[in-house]
Amino acid sequence: MSARTAKRKKLKSFQRRQDKYGYLFMAPWIIGFIIFTFIPFVMTAYLSFTDVKQDIRGFNINFVGIKNYREAFLVNTEFTPALVAFLGMIIPYTLVIVIMAFILAMMLNAIVKGKSVFRTIYFLPVVVLSGPVMYQLMHLEPAVEGQINPLYYTFVIRMIYSYSEPLANAMVSLFDNLSIILWFTGIPIVLFINGLQKINPSLYEAARIDSATSWQILWKITMPIIRPTALIVTIFSIVQLGAMDNINPVLVQIKEKTANTSGGFGYAATLSWVYSLLVLVIIGIAFLVFRERKIKETHKYW
Repeated sequence: MSARTAKRKKLKSFQRRQDKYGYLFMAPWIIGFIIFTFIPFVMTAYLSFTDVKQDIRGFNINFVGIKNYREAFLVNTEFTPALVAFLGMIIPYTLVIVIMAFILAMMLNAIVKGKSVFRTIYFLPVVVLSGPVMYQLMHLEPAVEGQINPLYYTFVIRMIYSYSEPLANAMVSLFDNLSIILWFTGIPIVLFINGLQKINPSLYEAARIDSATSWQILWKITMPIIRPTALIVTIFSIVQLGAMDNINPVLVQIKEKTANTSGGFGYAATLSWVYSLLVLVIIGIAFLVFRERKIKETHKYW
């Protein structure tokens, strides 16, 4: 056996050991994902085709086919508008969070003195996010019921309203919840800063030597390298926003049907499954937007 063959076998043996250690390290997460996520996900899909009722003997599960889906889309007059409202919320909110987080991360990454202090200040809302303060902010009631939002009287909103009423409503809702939306930028900022710090500074130096402007450096160097991080931030924001029932009308209906123990479990599973598919479609679109684009080389023959 030659020395090259022995070396190749040794490398393969080392790689197998490394793979085993990696799988052992991931084993708790894999087991937890299968038990607490994958199995409930499959069971929810199954229950969406059943009628679940509870009595003194327990739960009675009867297969009803697509009856729940017909009721959700053809009988329930609130579910489809709730899906449309969810789309009208998740798209602009996610865009604002991703853009604001990226801008703030660029600014914080450029700071030399007091960098740790400013990062702590921007990340602090994440600590309070799960506490009673955030709960009160997310459930504020209007001062006067039925009062028209003053934003509708501004010139820009009135102009937008004359062309598109849904767009104007979305803009008003966005500004109303802007302070709350900024609270969701804490973790995205940290993720963007982590991605920015991994960019090799020599790339920027070479670009400046070639007389590249700051705008060209941003679009030709920073944006392509930071694209995978932007995808993670987008997915995280979609999931995080979807978990807030005060801005997600679909989640409100799912909770109401789940609370109906006399016969709402199967129908709630249907709403949950449709909602999950919609979220997966949105995440799939995000993958298409942030996917790596291959540069086509053109060869000219003279």
